[in-house]
Amino acid sequence: MYESFYNLHAKPFQLSPNARFFYNSRGHKRGMSYLRYGITQGEGFIVIMGDIGTGKTTLVQNMFDHLTEDNLVAAKIVTTQLEADDMLRMVASAFDLSHEGLDKASLLKALETFFVEQARLGKRVLLVIDEVQNIPLKSLEELRMLSNFQAGGAALLQIFLLGQREFVKTLQAEGLEQLRQRVIASYYLKALERDEVQGYITHRLEAAGWKNDPEFDASAYDEIFAYTLGTPRKINTLCDRLMLFGYLEELHKIDSEVVKAVTAELRGEVTYAPENSASHVDGRADNRADNKVNQKMIDVEQRLCTLEEKVEVLEGGLKSHQSKLTGLWQSK
Repeated sequence: MYESFYNLHAKPFQLSPNARFFYNSRGHKRGMSYLRYGITQGEGFIVIMGDIGTGKTTLVQNMFDHLTEDNLVAAKIVTTQLEADDMLRMVASAFDLSHEGLDKASLLKALETFFVEQARLGKRVLLVIDEVQNIPLKSLEELRMLSNFQAGGAALLQIFLLGQREFVKTLQAEGLEQLRQRVIASYYLKALERDEVQGYITHRLEAAGWKNDPEFDASAYDEIFAYTLGTPRKINTLCDRLMLFGYLEELHKIDSEVVKAVTAELRGEVTYAPENSASHVDGRADNRADNKVNQKMIDVEQRLCTLEEKVEVLEGGLKSHQSKLTGLWQSK
């Protein structure tokens, strides 16, 4: 909606991962080095961990976009607590292999045959598992077993594991010693530092055609860091709302006061509870503050609805740009 107002050709702060907006921060640069190192090794496990929203998925997508090798067959799975047999079926499906109705032995045979065939063709096979902190221990053990497949003394499969902080404890669990021994590199991806936040924001804006409209001053970047603590996904959420707020208010400069107004709205959306809610906190001062925030939210929503109706009349409807997370894709 605000793209045309600010003469942008794309939405700069979308939440879905997009390698086109990848910002090579100090942490992401080191993470990319570990991924590239893993690719050159062609075996074992590479582990990338980080808190929610730090950009692990975008990091891997950027790696795939810059791969120049045509002898690499890669697939990705986003896990949702898959049990062992379901994990094998998902791996088979990720590589477009038949898997419905097959027992475990048949699945393993089909996968091994596929890996051997790719090796015969001179291709290497890479499997990326995202949200690995959700995987049961037995499923992790199945992945380790897949990494056992070899031909001519060379591994037929390499696995990247992407997960949140709690996966550290999982790796230390009893019974995973053999998997731990196969981890050839691991890296913890941290949030952006204060001095990187401005670069991150301007990079995404410029990738969308930004010409310094709206202008962000130094105080705005300070407030953005204070609210997000450098987490890229939180920065995207806040900056998207800042752009929308600026559009509604017809602003061409974003300063600390604008950021404070928007962060107050965001906090209100998260903390608001009805009067009779069990989570309601009694207190007149708090109520007055909440009422102001909620009324401001209502005013913004009403203005937004009015503008949307006008756009529908003039342009025949709003265009929706959404990336559907399938949790499964294949890259070659």
